[in-house]
Amino acid sequence: LAGNPAQNHWLFSTALQYIRIKKLGLMKLEDLRIYTLAMQVGEDVWQIVMPWSYFQKDALGKQWIKSADSIAANISEGYGRYHFKDSKNFSYFSRGSLFETRTWLTKAHDRNLVTDQQFQKLIEEIEVLGKMLNSYITKAPSQ
Repeated sequence: LAGNPAQNHWLFSTALQYIRIKKLGLMKLEDLRIYTLAMQVGEDVWQIVMPWSYFQKDALGKQWIKSADSIAANISEGYGRYHFKDSKNFSYFSRGSLFETRTWLTKAHDRNLVTDQQFQKLIEEIEVLGKMLNSYITKAPSQ
């Protein structure tokens, strides 16, 4: 991880805490910060896309919503898996959906469907979520 050492320490310790608590079965999915942030990204995308025209929704919006919703859905599915390896694989899928979401965001911004303010807010959320996913993936046990 690059950037602020304090933030990196927080991300690392959050990932380790999640792993320990999940293993003991003490944490609900809704208590995971990574899950709630992923859910928020999906809701933010939905709010942006809903006012678009039919063509804009059909051409770009549907794919963007699906990729954004898939981030949280894969975290959820991985959380529900018994084995850490399965859980880790779904984190990889979630990270792939995160990158796809960023691509659709960039396309929407380039086509003037997203304001600069909306773009910046989502980019920041995506970057934080990406660091959190990377921290979880690299620190999670494989068995």
